[in-house]
Amino acid sequence: MGTNFYARGSKDHIGKRSAAGLYCWDCRCTLHRDGEANVHRTRRCGSPLDPVDTSDWYKACPNCGKAPRKEGWDSAIGRELGFATKKPDKKTGVASCSSFSWAMSQDDLKKVLKSRRVYPVEDEYGRKYTRAAFRKVLAECPIQSHTWVGREFS
Repeated sequence: MGTNFYARGSKDHIGKRSAAGLYCWDCRCTLHRDGEANVHRTRRCGSPLDPVDTSDWYKACPNCGKAPRKEGWDSAIGRELGFATKKPDKKTGVASCSSFSWAMSQDDLKKVLKSRRVYPVEDEYGRKYTRAAFRKVLAECPIQSHTWVGREFS
């Protein structure tokens, strides 16, 4: 699940935002044990009854030791499901984050954002974004992948 973004008025796919789990915004690192490249993969099945931690995720930041804060529906997954009430904003401490998988090159994105349109970006649900609003969306996506640039995906 995620949200696809397009150049408004076209089918030019900019990329896809997806909830990507816990992230330490102070240390700039994911809490996924296997790193940023694997935040969308699960290989272990942890159990609350198992005394050995076999989950894919650290319970606190491996660098500074901060524990995650409670976010409720204002988390990355709440945003993807449409339940988040807060607008994208700068985060601190350990909280959820999103990833962004780019479908468009940075040069092509610059052309889209420089277009004369007030709202050059639109998501798959028809919500329109100004340049500044789209930059705020990207600010909540510290994990970014350029592997899909120029390839079709959904």
